Amino acid sequence: MFTGIVATTGRITDLQPLEQGLRLTIAAPGLKLTDVALGDSIAHGGVCLTVIAKNKGGYKVDVSRETLDCTVGLDILHGEVNLEKAMRLSDFIGGHLVSGHVDGVGKVVKFAPVGESHELVIKAPKQLAKYIARKGSITVDGVSLTTNRVKGREFSINLIPHTVQMTTLKRLTAGARVNLEVDLIARYVERMLKP
Repeated sequence: MFTGIVATTGRITDLQPLEQGLRLTIAAPGLKLTDVALGDSIAHGGVCLTVIAKNKGGYKVDVSRETLDCTVGLDILHGEVNLEKAMRLSDFIGGHLVSGHVDGVGKVVKFAPVGESHELVIKAPKQLAKYIARKGSITVDGVSLTTNRVKGREFSINLIPHTVQMTTLKRLTAGARVNLEVDLIARYVERMLKP
């Protein structure tokens, strides 16, 4: 479980093909790894992956074909990813409850400065749109954000300067694809209401 509060960004420094997936080497100089053990989870652009080896200033993770098929950004050599270690039960939840299981990939419609902030407009896949509510929580590339407006499949978010500066969201352009995880509570409410 995560909170969507990105600790730092890392870089994919090596991609090794596996029979059904990839083994990534992640350089994460800004992430404290002394308390990370083999088998621990770290979110990479919103995708929960398991640490299988550690090295100086980084670590390795395996990514299954299934994960690669339903996410973006994990198969780009030298690509930058938002990083967050899994939370512990005693941790402060500064964002919202995030599972690290991406629900789908959205498309950036607009990313533009508005005063000191940026407006981010994303078009969600049809099957996810019903879970996105005005002033609700959503995770975009692992970042916990609040929606401002929702119209059909499109929703807008106001990004404060700190969020833009500290995450990979600063590199977004119209047409870019992003990992989306809808609010966990919305999914469970729907499940409970179905006969």
